[in-house]
Amino acid sequence: MKEPLTLGVLGGMGPAATLDFLTRLQAYTPAESDQDHLRVLVDINPKVPDRNVPGSGAGAVLAEMAGALRGAGAEVLAIACNTAHAHAGLIQRASGLPLIDLIETGAQAAASSGAARAGVLGTKGALKLYREYLAAQAMGLVGLSPEGQEEFMQVLYRIKAGDTGPEVKAAMVALADSLIADGAEVVLAGCTEVPLVLAPGDLSVEFIDPGDLLARRCVAVCLGMEPIPTIPA
Repeated sequence: MKEPLTLGVLGGMGPAATLDFLTRLQAYTPAESDQDHLRVLVDINPKVPDRNVPGSGAGAVLAEMAGALRGAGAEVLAIACNTAHAHAGLIQRASGLPLIDLIETGAQAAASSGAARAGVLGTKGALKLYREYLAAQAMGLVGLSPEGQEEFMQVLYRIKAGDTGPEVKAAMVALADSLIADGAEVVLAGCTEVPLVLAPGDLSVEFIDPGDLLARRCVAVCLGMEPIPTIPA
C-alpha cells in the first residue's frame, strides 16, 4: 500500500476554527492505531494580517507559511480559512504544492444539494470567491443586506474573541434565516467560525459546512481515495 501523503495546514485564522478542523480530520481518518493516522504539519499562525483588510499583506505571509510547510515535508495543502483562499494561486506558486480547495468543496456540495440559490454567511472577500465558484455551478448567491453584513462581521469577531454563547448563536441563526427569507435554498458556512455556533438542525434548509467537507476530502486525497488536485498553470 502506498504511503499516505503528508498534509500541510495553514491555520490560525482563527485558532479555534483550525482546532475544530483538525478534530474533524482526526475523526474522519479510518484508523485502528496511532500509526494509521495522517501525518499533519500545521502552522497555527494567528499573526497573519487580517484577510478582510485590503493591502494587509496577508498573501505574502501565507505564501511564506506554505513554503515552510513544504520544507518540513508537506506534500499537499489545506487552508482552514475561507477568505484566505483569495491568495490560493500565490500560495500554490510559492510552495509548488497542490491545494485542496475549501471554496470549491463548498460550492460543489451546494450544487449537489439540488438548490438553485445558496445563501452564504461569510466576509466580503469570501462572498466574492463563492459568487464565482457558485456561478461556475450555474447557481446564484444570496447575500446579506449591507446592514446584515455589518452585523455578521460584528458577530464573527465576537466568536473570534471566544464568545460562542446563546446570544451569539441566536444572532447567527437570525442572519441565516434572513438569507432563507430572501430565497436561499441552502445555506453555506462561508467562514470557518460559523459552524462553531451554527449546526444543521438550527435551520429550515440544508446547512453546508465546507470545513467539515474539506476535512473529509483531505483524508481521501492523502489516502489515495481521491485524485491529488492539480496546480493551476
